[in-house]
Amino acid sequence: MQPWRTLDAVVTPDGRELVLAQRGDMFLIEVDGEELMSSRTHGSEEDLARLAVAALGDRAAPRVLVGGLGMGFTLRATLDSLAGRSGATVVVAEVFPAVVAWNRGPLAHLAGHPLDDPRVEVAEGDVAERLANDEPYDAVLLDVDNGPDAFTLDGNRHLYTAAGLERIRRALTPGGVLAVWSASDDPRFEDRLRRARFTPRVHRVRARAGGKGSRHAIFLGQRSIQ
Repeated sequence: MQPWRTLDAVVTPDGRELVLAQRGDMFLIEVDGEELMSSRTHGSEEDLARLAVAALGDRAAPRVLVGGLGMGFTLRATLDSLAGRSGATVVVAEVFPAVVAWNRGPLAHLAGHPLDDPRVEVAEGDVAERLANDEPYDAVLLDVDNGPDAFTLDGNRHLYTAAGLERIRRALTPGGVLAVWSASDDPRFEDRLRRARFTPRVHRVRARAGGKGSRHAIFLGQRSIQ
């Protein structure tokens, strides 16, 4: 078996090591030696996008914020799900400039070069900044951690608190959708969504396309129209 080869490594603002590695045609991103994502398991990330866009119904010219670029699979599925919707735009917020560079370089082919799509705006920085300072979004997709806790950056923890969810609710248009990817169920987060005045739904999906791999959870929260 081929050994893993480190392509690049950076230190995050809170002192963790973010590593891009390759073995054959497989790519891996790790944080302090723990797997964050793999190019082999992206089915649930694609489900995150498809479920969020489907929840918007036939809304015209939707504006979508994707928090977390990863290896580009969530962004690609978002773009594909929006096909045929004139005027649709997608902002992808990625806190690590290195991840953006990886997606323009060695990872670009994995999801079909989604950063080259003219509907996409890349925002290098904290997704919370876009939530606080941008025009409203019709959908907000969060794939910045392993679920509603802070695995990648401790600073992400606020996104899943009552105050963070209120900020997201204010950043959504009436009837807009929040979608959160999670490696596992979290009934407390589902309850937190409800208390933050979202209508929550939980979808349990497989990690890999074709119904294979471990089960992940997609939390959907729809803002009321009032």
